[in-house]
Amino acid sequence: MNDKINTNLDIAGSSFPLKVKPEEEENVRKAAKQVNDWLNKYRDRYPSLPIEKLLAMVAYQFSLEKLELLERNDTKPYLTKIEKLTEMLEDYFGNE
Repeated sequence: MNDKINTNLDIAGSSFPLKVKPEEEENVRKAAKQVNDWLNKYRDRYPSLPIEKLLAMVAYQFSLEKLELLERNDTKPYLTKIEKLTEMLEDYFGNE
């Protein structure tokens, strides 16, 4: 049984046929819309640049956003602080 559906995405004026799970279709369409939205912003700002450079700028924008999200969700600084506080508590209660 094939649980995927056919869908066509329009990105930068090109059509991309895809097979996706029904529960993923909305996010797939939203992602394509985001690409087109950023592309249109860059087209408005830099109308003389070729599409390849504009798409590179869109890719850069998404990469930057991803890195910022990963950095924001980085728990390592909190874990380090918790370890230090744990050591302080152990030292305090261990000395009584």
